[in-house]
Amino acid sequence: IYGYDVLYGGPLFMHQFSHAWIDFDGIRDAFMRDKNSDYFENSRRATYLHRDYARHNPSGYDGYGEALWGLSAGDGPGKFRAQIERRPRKFSGYAARGAPFGPDDGTIAPWSYLASLPFAPEICLPALRHLRERHPEVVDGFRMPSGFNPTLANRRKFGPSGWISDAHYGLDQGIVVLMIENHRSRLIWDLMRSSPYIRRG
Repeated sequence: IYGYDVLYGGPLFMHQFSHAWIDFDGIRDAFMRDKNSDYFENSRRATYLHRDYARHNPSGYDGYGEALWGLSAGDGPGKFRAQIERRPRKFSGYAARGAPFGPDDGTIAPWSYLASLPFAPEICLPALRHLRERHPEVVDGFRMPSGFNPTLANRRKFGPSGWISDAHYGLDQGIVVLMIENHRSRLIWDLMRSSPYIRRG
């Protein structure tokens, strides 16, 4: 998919949550050995796949690109249809959005690329900088909303960044904190690896 040999899972969270606790870099099962890969590398590729999907932007959503990407489970603007720039659009509420096979309604999960920080900081940090510069109203202090949809910018009752979720779920915020710390110091990974039960497992 987009040139990546990847064990597919559409939403980014599928490539992140288990990695919050265990560093899978270099740990292989028979399936991944046959692919000459491991689950850490697979998550790195999935992160790049999301970025490349947004770069290609096959559905022409506003804002998608090199520095604005990341589809995962989260809130959406609600179930409705709209004609936007002569294109019929169908929007959803909560959904497990994924790339490249969908579903996709133009809603970005901004926390999702921070949760991929250990895999690909070279693309995740520029995405965060872009978000802060181009969509500062999306970043609420130290919290990320469940989602936002720039295709709805200045449409309906929405402002210049489009629809922005007013929800900040602990599940989303928690994975961001864990993965930032794993990227920064490997703290959670090292603590888990120090457990004889984890090592034996």
